[in-house]
Amino acid sequence: MSIDNNHSVVVSAPTGSGKTLIADYIINKYLKKGIKVIYTAPIKALSNQKYKEFSTDYGEENVGLLTGDIVINPGGQVLIMTTEIYRNMVLSDDELINSVSYVVFDEIHYINDVERGYVWEESIIFSKPHVRFLCLSATIPNAREFASWINSIKNHPVDTVTQNKRPVPLYKKFFDSELGIASLEEIREVENIPDYHYVTGRSRHRAKPPSHIELIKDIKDKLPCFFFHFSRQGCQNFALELAKARIFEANPTLTSFMRKRLESAPPEVKQLKSTRTLMEVLPYGIGFHHAGLIPVVKGAVEELFSKGMIKVLYTTETFAVGINMPAKTVCFSSLRKYDGINFRSLNSKEYFQIAGRAGRRGIDKKGFAYALVDRKDFDYKMLKNLTDSDTEPIRSQFRLSVNTVLNLIKQHNQEEIDSILKMSFYTYQKLGKGEIKNAFNNIKKKLVKLGYVIDEKLTYKGEFVSKIYSDEIIIGEIFSTKFHEELNEYQIMLVIACLCFEPREKTEFYIEHPSKFSSDLKKMVYRNHQVSMEKRFNNIDEMTAIIHLCYHGQDIFKILKNTNLVEGDIIRFFRQMLDKISQIMNSTEDRALAQKLKICKELIISSLSDIDQV
Repeated sequence: MSIDNNHSVVVSAPTGSGKTLIADYIINKYLKKGIKVIYTAPIKALSNQKYKEFSTDYGEENVGLLTGDIVINPGGQVLIMTTEIYRNMVLSDDELINSVSYVVFDEIHYINDVERGYVWEESIIFSKPHVRFLCLSATIPNAREFASWINSIKNHPVDTVTQNKRPVPLYKKFFDSELGIASLEEIREVENIPDYHYVTGRSRHRAKPPSHIELIKDIKDKLPCFFFHFSRQGCQNFALELAKARIFEANPTLTSFMRKRLESAPPEVKQLKSTRTLMEVLPYGIGFHHAGLIPVVKGAVEELFSKGMIKVLYTTETFAVGINMPAKTVCFSSLRKYDGINFRSLNSKEYFQIAGRAGRRGIDKKGFAYALVDRKDFDYKMLKNLTDSDTEPIRSQFRLSVNTVLNLIKQHNQEEIDSILKMSFYTYQKLGKGEIKNAFNNIKKKLVKLGYVIDEKLTYKGEFVSKIYSDEIIIGEIFSTKFHEELNEYQIMLVIACLCFEPREKTEFYIEHPSKFSSDLKKMVYRNHQVSMEKRFNNIDEMTAIIHLCYHGQDIFKILKNTNLVEGDIIRFFRQMLDKISQIMNSTEDRALAQKLKICKELIISSLSDIDQV
């Protein structure tokens, strides 16, 4: 067996086929030997779920969790962490890695992610020679190429296990406003036949969109179902619409369950709009789940679904990543989504990642996937390619960060750096051999110019920033120079808030709190050439709406009343602040700064104390 022979393994197998059993085998084997195993996940929610599962399976004393702002039992034999945390550990040559046997990369296809894919590549490239990998994914069409790349750079055997047959066959159909449930071919036959109604004696074409309620009526014998919608508000709106359609009988047990779960929560949780909406739809076996919900509410919804009490759960795509909770049916509100820049069609990997949740092993003989198709967007060829099979290979998204360059200079000579740069999957796939070295040289020139590197060695600023993993330069210019010496705790919180805040067109802050402190901070930013180039500091006044309240001891519910940001977004925002504060505290040798940061951290934790939980 590959594991017993100390090989790395790349596993490509459909959801529900038992991939995690291999991870369990590794953990059991090395737990007995007292050797560490690391389990990495692409999202924090999955890390949290795995922590709970593994704590039950292997004992809390043996399991640890590291996710930026949360550290539990870091000395545990089984360490669960986000992939970013592992990458940071190997880049900084953390001594803990010396005692690790295997690293499990769950959802390894995230290497395809344009924004974050490089993290997985760097994690593999910079791992110690003795470390072995278990790479898990539902589908990797080029699994052998990927395994061959790992073999070529790590010089140990890498085996490939592929399985294309699902344990529960997937039955895929579409939903048209006229035909109802239909095949693509059936929709293609009628797509050009206009649906007429009459206005002043003349006909006019009407493109009637398909109804999610009508689809649910047609699949009442195929529930429970996940109904994926790529908008949080869309999830809640659809849930309300379905509840008002009254196609299910009310069951007061669900409301009682939720009330009981919220008994120990602050009373303000019950007054949140999302909670009130959920209480309105739950009696009918309808729920919704997305990142904008408070943890206790999300957890209760997950528990209700796992108990089989929710018939239809409207959810965003984050629920499709790793969380072990399948349903009989998966529905799509659309096969298009907004990716932060524009609307685009899903790719086959995204479609099958989500559709793969359909079909419960040992319960269902078939899984069902249905997608609403609006005729005005109907594209037969595109939809067929998208839903036939996942043929999209994983491709390198490798890019060098400032942090990577600094750690390369810190730990390697130029010859070693040249060798490492050739190790990327990007180079292996022959997408541009010289580009990575050029990128390295360009970043290095900038670092020399700004005083982070002198004579091939890191300066104090360079050492400081080698432990910062995003926004490296701007954090270095503020917190590894004399700039921060003029800042008090409130101003430090405003600075970090600006770096963490992601402006959106519809975000509102109702009452801002301008003061001498915020005014002085703006002047300081303006006077410093390098810092003033950071456009995010244009949001200092807006950030006072949140930070003023946090600094003065207000809880998250008071803060929520001063913005239209939903509760989950505020929690995420503060957690990002905590993560950045922890990185700066870990980097600085300035005791006065460390003390100020400690106070900032305590203020944020205090604001979150009523609702925050793992």
